[in-house]
Amino acid sequence: MKGVFLVKKNYIYLFVVILFLVFSIFMLTRNPALKTIKLGASLPLSGINQNLGKEVVIGANAYFSHINARGGIDGKKIEFIYYDDKYEPEITQTNIEKLIKKDRVFALFDFVGTPTVKRVLPIIKKSKIPFISPYTGASFLRDPKTENIVNLRSSYKEEIDALVRYLVKNRSISKFSIFYQNDDYGKEGYIALLDALKKRSLSLQSEGTYKRNTLFIKQAIYDIKSNMPQAIILVGAYKPTARFIKKAREQGFQNVIFCPISFVNADALMSELGNKAENIIFSQVVPSYSENTKIANEYRKTLAFYYPKHKPTFASFESYLAAKVVVRALKNLHGEINPKAFLYSIKHLSSNMLDSIKIHYKNSQLLNRVYLSQFLDGKFKVLAQKP
Repeated sequence: MKGVFLVKKNYIYLFVVILFLVFSIFMLTRNPALKTIKLGASLPLSGINQNLGKEVVIGANAYFSHINARGGIDGKKIEFIYYDDKYEPEITQTNIEKLIKKDRVFALFDFVGTPTVKRVLPIIKKSKIPFISPYTGASFLRDPKTENIVNLRSSYKEEIDALVRYLVKNRSISKFSIFYQNDDYGKEGYIALLDALKKRSLSLQSEGTYKRNTLFIKQAIYDIKSNMPQAIILVGAYKPTARFIKKAREQGFQNVIFCPISFVNADALMSELGNKAENIIFSQVVPSYSENTKIANEYRKTLAFYYPKHKPTFASFESYLAAKVVVRALKNLHGEINPKAFLYSIKHLSSNMLDSIKIHYKNSQLLNRVYLSQFLDGKFKVLAQKP
């Protein structure tokens, strides 16, 4: 009897140990004991588009630093991990694999660029990791079937349509050309312009292209000048776009209206042009950061605290807003923080959580407005438009 009792006792002990191990594994899987919530990005931090990548990092980190200084998300700090891809798709692929496999990020956040993101789209879809607020207006990121992609910004199609609508109605423009980067980004803009013109029974006058990560724009000027337009839609990076505008002005384009879309990076473009903004109309997906609104004032104050030597820009403002959206979605979760719950939360945020900038999840994006502006007296001012 004593032996039987010992055997039973051993079985009970073994059962308790197994039960404890199973429970421990369950708890670790269900709610990992992490002290940080890791977000990861691949963006250009070197090369001719480095300014944009750095602005995105600064905007996001300003808000994350603000939140971490106040205890983070239920005691968990946000860690923003980012790698330089030089705006080259091959490097982006290496970076995203590192973020997923090595860093084990909770979400992919603030990637920059259409060609770079397109290269890793199969990985994004397969991984089902939340892919939040990429800095691109590409149409392939606005497929409702891909549930783990949530954009903040409006699309390039919406931006270009808004530019064409304004120029036709307010400036009586009928002759349009396009200068664009000869890759997936530029082609998105090219197709969007053709669609916008077709809607208004107009056709494209001429086009000029340049190769990504180069400044070779001489041929583009020649090609566009062959059938001189009244307005040119600019779908490129800031350095080649600035060079194009400078050279075009020297070649007799003084009366032509230049129209850069948001990715061109308005602040960096103005810096490259020495603030010579005559005949330039900018398209943006967020309002001016210099406005006297609660959200713009908050952004400028937070930026000044964490980056006192850094000036406000559209790119860092947009990234700041994206970071704020992510934090609010995480804070709205009650209980376990997991990708599925997070994606539901970010798609169902209150419309006024960004105060005067209204959000509404539609077409796989939270913002659905385009702002047209000019650079006057050292500030970007929104243009008045005919109804």
